[in-house]
Amino acid sequence: MNYNFNDDLTMLQEQVRTFAFREVAPGAAKRDKTCEIGDDLRSQIAEMGLLGIAIPEEYGGAGMGCLASTMVVEEVSKADAGVGVFLSAHNSLCVDPIQSFGTEAQKKKYLPKLASGEFVGCLSLTEPGSGSDAGAARCAAALKSDGWRLNGNKIFVTNGKEAGVMVLIAVTDPNEPKRRLSAFIVETNTPGVRIGKLEKKLGIRCSSTAEFVFEDAVVPKEALLGEQGRGMRVALATLDGGRIGIAAQALGISQACLYEATRYAKTREQFNQPIGRFQAIQNKLADMKTRIEAARALTYKAAWLKDHGRDYGHTAAMAKLFASETSNLCANHAVQIFGGYGYTEDYPVERFLRDARITELYEGTSEIHRVVIARGLDAGR
Repeated sequence: MNYNFNDDLTMLQEQVRTFAFREVAPGAAKRDKTCEIGDDLRSQIAEMGLLGIAIPEEYGGAGMGCLASTMVVEEVSKADAGVGVFLSAHNSLCVDPIQSFGTEAQKKKYLPKLASGEFVGCLSLTEPGSGSDAGAARCAAALKSDGWRLNGNKIFVTNGKEAGVMVLIAVTDPNEPKRRLSAFIVETNTPGVRIGKLEKKLGIRCSSTAEFVFEDAVVPKEALLGEQGRGMRVALATLDGGRIGIAAQALGISQACLYEATRYAKTREQFNQPIGRFQAIQNKLADMKTRIEAARALTYKAAWLKDHGRDYGHTAAMAKLFASETSNLCANHAVQIFGGYGYTEDYPVERFLRDARITELYEGTSEIHRVVIARGLDAGR
């Protein structure tokens, strides 16, 4: 199994790394304050083709797959984890399920617009009473003569503020426990669909996190994504792919922590020498580097497996678990190396610490991932 990038991926990595360094990183602190990515940066991202990186060429994308998308999220997240998750949510939580479960008509209608940036995508899954237990959803879709009538609300929708289209998971048969949910493609300008609350968050502040309210919103019958009653299947498959994206985001945060901590350790002097010469500091840097390399191996293995049509859910869970816990370890170590300065806004490591925390919570908590991994062992993996 070889994860070495071919020439196209190597060129893409260099382009994205340069873009992230020059265009994304300088405004990260400001975006953290204003709590928005900004139209100009979103336009630049779309112009570079990053919103269609995994969409097949026949639908206007680059057709480069999960490995490329993972690399893009990693590189951008080194500069700003909020921008990184904007890309991850678009590509893995909206584009991916439409590609995997959509009809040809749905793909032709939505994928070109998602690739060009005309539409930003999101997933509406979580509700106030259903987080880890996605099957307990209450937002309902009732089939009427004029289409599907939607009522209820969703929370914690990443990209909700910017999204033009969402993949929605809703209850279609409350009396059928194993087939109570279905998936839909919903345009956010549909009458009866509105944004409620925009969350104020600890970290990744430039990434919008929205509540959606559905009040007798009607979408056409052909908005059904996949089979009726198979919404849980769509949701679980989508989350498997989303976990790779969050692992990549966490990996980018970890690398940013290591870079800043290493640079500071070489220049900050105490007791007449750089603090990087002290073994206590060296141990922290060594632990960060080792865990980053291990996290990258898991993350890229999961992406490779997905691209090659192999079972990747178990590996994605391990990658997301390990990478997210690595990002929190690296952020804590970085703040500790900076000492009191690490707790101030004069240096970016306090933002890294806030951004890292969410990676253990969304796309499945660390506790849920340990359950997924353990169940995989029961299956003989």
